[in-house]
Amino acid sequence: MTDLHTDRLLLRRWRDSDLEPWAAMNADPEVREHLGDVLTRAESHVSVARYEADFARRDYGWWAVEVRATGEFIGFAGLDDIDDGLPFTGVEIGWRLARSAWGHGYATEAARAVLAFGFETLALPEILAVTTVRNLRSQAVMRRLGMTTDPADDFEDPHAPGPLRPSVLYRLTPAG
Repeated sequence: MTDLHTDRLLLRRWRDSDLEPWAAMNADPEVREHLGDVLTRAESHVSVARYEADFARRDYGWWAVEVRATGEFIGFAGLDDIDDGLPFTGVEIGWRLARSAWGHGYATEAARAVLAFGFETLALPEILAVTTVRNLRSQAVMRRLGMTTDPADDFEDPHAPGPLRPSVLYRLTPAG
């Protein structure tokens, strides 16, 4: 598994020391605002085990993200297969950061490294991004990455709780 490096960030495999800050992030209602209910410590720990299993199976997934200058864990970024039951298939990019990491450009920086890995190493023909229609911060990151959306692709996410079901789909190809 490849670590990804940017000027300020290291995207790497998960460590035991990430478990508690990850659980704290997932217990934060603001971090989970566009994702659904907060997660328990146990649910957060299980998610990390699933991320590690995904990496072992397919050589990509959700990297832990840390600030290189301090070694601080600030969240995750990566690639995942689109969930079954959605009106499209492919590989999606995503990110989730602790509130303390918001507003520093980390999501965009991490996502650029993930896109480069997806296009250059995995040779993906397209990378998708999905979020709720109300998640304007993530949509702004998607636009900064050069991703585009078509209102005809908007959909209802059957996996999301009621008010979070209206969703948008963004797309990017290697040509931009």
